[in-house]
Amino acid sequence: MRQQVKRAFKYRFYPTDEQAAELSRTFGCVRLVYNKALEERTQA
Repeated sequence: MRQQVKRAFKYRFYPTDEQAAELSRTFGCVRLVYNKALEERTQA
C-alpha cells in the first residue's frame, strides 16, 4: 500500500488600501447574509 504525502501551503498577501476597503465591505456583506440565514434556520 502506498502512502500519500499531504502538503500544506500558507499564503499571505498585502492588499493596498483600496483592496483592503473592498475586502472589508465584501466580508461585511457575507457576514450579514450568513447571520440572516442562520437566524432563519434557527427559527425553522
